[in-house]
Amino acid sequence: MTLSVDLDALDARTRYKLLTALVVPRPVAWVTTLNADGATNAAPYSFFNVFGQDPALVVLGLEHRAGSPKDTGANILRTGEFVVNIAMPEDVDAMVATAAAYPPHTSETEALGLATEPSAQVAPRRLASVPVAIECVRLAGLTFSAERELLVGRAVGIAARDGLIDPDTWRIDWGGSYPVARLFADRYARLEDIAPRSIPPVPTGPQE
Repeated sequence: MTLSVDLDALDARTRYKLLTALVVPRPVAWVTTLNADGATNAAPYSFFNVFGQDPALVVLGLEHRAGSPKDTGANILRTGEFVVNIAMPEDVDAMVATAAAYPPHTSETEALGLATEPSAQVAPRRLASVPVAIECVRLAGLTFSAERELLVGRAVGIAARDGLIDPDTWRIDWGGSYPVARLFADRYARLEDIAPRSIPPVPTGPQE
């Protein structure tokens, strides 16, 4: 017996609950931006992914409050720049803490004592604890409701810990420890247990 769910018949909160528990795991963007005082804001977003390579695009699902952008969205709109920090399992507690409702103009990195380092291509700083950060500039924002905006950015730089990227082959070596992934509610996943390939490899090539 198949359960058929009419999503249009549900309220937004229930749709969120269902979709975020079904589409798992999701990568997490721990986004840093510059606030109006020049300090570094940080917040996690699991409505996130890369969206292409030419140009190199990233997408973020941003939440608005009472029809106005929250700190991350407002900062990106004002400066046009942001950094996607890729968190590891050991970063989860600090990452979740940056999602708390801090007062406006409060720097989460300063409040929580999170170290930052300068970026090479954009003004917002990156988080020192993460192995890699993607430096981005804003391209466009699509608003579909008073609460949600789809932000499209262009990746213009990468800052990676020594040994993660081979500059000769451009291969990545995670060393068996992979970024954290979001499941649902307060649950996150480790990705060390990689499923074995049980079917012949598919030829590589352009994919939509």
